[in-house]
Amino acid sequence: MAVALLSFGMGAMAQATYTDAEGNEYQFKKHAFLNLEGGAQYTLGEAKFMDLISPNVQLGIGYQFNPWFAARIQANGWQSMGGYNGINEVGNLAAINTTYKYKYVAPGLDFMFNLSNLLYGWNPNRVLNVTAFLGGGANVAWDNGEANAMAGPNQMRYIWDGTKVNPFGRGGLELSFRLSDAVRFVVEGNANILSDKYNSKKADQPDWYFNALAGFRINLGKTYTKKEKPAPEPEPVAEPIQEYVAPTPAPEPEVKKVDPIRRDVFFKINKYEVTETEQPKVDEIVAYLNQYPNAKVTVTGYADAGTGNDVINDRLAKQRAETVTKALIDKGITSDRITTDSKGARVQPFAENDLNRVSIMIAE
Repeated sequence: MAVALLSFGMGAMAQATYTDAEGNEYQFKKHAFLNLEGGAQYTLGEAKFMDLISPNVQLGIGYQFNPWFAARIQANGWQSMGGYNGINEVGNLAAINTTYKYKYVAPGLDFMFNLSNLLYGWNPNRVLNVTAFLGGGANVAWDNGEANAMAGPNQMRYIWDGTKVNPFGRGGLELSFRLSDAVRFVVEGNANILSDKYNSKKADQPDWYFNALAGFRINLGKTYTKKEKPAPEPEPVAEPIQEYVAPTPAPEPEVKKVDPIRRDVFFKINKYEVTETEQPKVDEIVAYLNQYPNAKVTVTGYADAGTGNDVINDRLAKQRAETVTKALIDKGITSDRITTDSKGARVQPFAENDLNRVSIMIAE
């Protein structure tokens, strides 16, 4: 699962920017974080469900390397419960279910995959993030006196005393809810697997315990930088076409040519919808074509070379040109007066990268 997520995520690594509805741009920033959680543990055993519930706490510190991948060192612990069917507290056989408890702490390392950012792109203002994690470590258990007191000659075959260290593996899901830029409320569930010798009983199968936790994730430092929407660049002015007078000795009436008109419709990153602020440019071209019935218009779409790849940029440039063409047709311009083209990111009409998210209309 980890390899599949890593492979899939390579294409999403560049998705570390986000533009909000006002045009402000956010840039992801690597950061550390702290987890403080508490809850309950259920240990798989031969007793009633509620009899095998015990308190549980977890402390973790981690690092967010990119929008979808993080790693954390965590320590989980308090106590685990065991259940035995058919033996009482003094080691005699009896038709009862007996429980016993012991202490433990389990430090380990988790690899965390933010599925929300991986599948839908990074958004620092998203309310809910879903994260899957895989990891492992060492479970250090002690204070197993209750199990030792009830052990018969053949009942608790894996009985231990003192301190017992077992490797464990685990996986789980974390739901985190945004409270502020610095704090998120988290709910976590994880499953932990150990050898058969953890709970003192021989069962010929691994031992399991499950934790349900709630708490807070505190970001240590800024998680993004924010760049305000830049002021719009002044529109380029088309050079006027000089008037031409035919060379003839006899005075001829002056022949005037209608100046062409150019309007540039700019788009947000990874978008191709015409915004309300850009719509007046389409209306100006429509007015020009209505004034000069013989005039035609060429619409050419572009994408910026600074983001994406040729496949994505070719698609975006084509969609931007088609969107502007549709906007002209919706205003009553017939399709035979429109030529639609796209250049992807192979041609960059502007020196500034962000201005190349554009469709250029030239009517003449």
